[in-house]
Amino acid sequence: MVAGAASGARASARTKLVVGNWKMNGSVAANAALLGALKAENFTPVEVSVCVPAPYLRDVAGLLAGSAIAWGGQDCSPHESGAYTGDVSAAMLAELGCRHVIVGHSERRALHGESDGLVAEKARAALEHGLVPIVCVGETLAEREAGATHEVVGRQLRAVIEWLGDRIDRIVVAYEPVWAIGTGKTASPGEAQSVHAFLRGALGAAGAALRLLYGGSVKADNATQLFTEPDIDGGLIGGASLKAADFIAICRAAR
Repeated sequence: MVAGAASGARASARTKLVVGNWKMNGSVAANAALLGALKAENFTPVEVSVCVPAPYLRDVAGLLAGSAIAWGGQDCSPHESGAYTGDVSAAMLAELGCRHVIVGHSERRALHGESDGLVAEKARAALEHGLVPIVCVGETLAEREAGATHEVVGRQLRAVIEWLGDRIDRIVVAYEPVWAIGTGKTASPGEAQSVHAFLRGALGAAGAALRLLYGGSVKADNATQLFTEPDIDGGLIGGASLKAADFIAICRAAR
């Protein structure tokens, strides 16, 4: 199945989701100011979440309690517990009220050597504790120039499908072309839509309702064009999620 009319026709039924990925940034004071500004906004019907460094999760949970904004982790271990110094389990994230967790971000794959199989195991662990894994896929510039984009993202996604089986409809997929992350370069709306349509088709029957996010230098001035594409259901936002005005504008663009 190749996505097209079927996926686009269901787009209106998929609630837009915008997730801020703070990466290794933040401070107690800066976090409070940023979240205070976000809480003052009404983003309905868009769903908004922030994935924050683990040391700030308890503070963020307190700051966002009772608001419509969700929070989550940036990674989780595939293991329940044990001698894994520095790792954070899905159970720990769930205990702190997290709704989402990012798995397979390109920075984890590149800097920590995470394989497709390990990413799939992390997604499984997240689901087992009631978290929604945001599974990242994306190609490097060399892979893109070699015409291997579909091959690469298809392989990354298949590993997760094979591990999760009929639970695949419980995840969120984020397409983040590695060449666009933090570089200021962004896939054109048409280029991003093409990959999203391919991914939705690769998901089979689950694809119609599953949300696909775009990430890669999303900004206030390009968000509206990206989010109006039929198979782009929101964004995974990096640097711009640290600036209240920019992140608010991006969330508004998803309405």
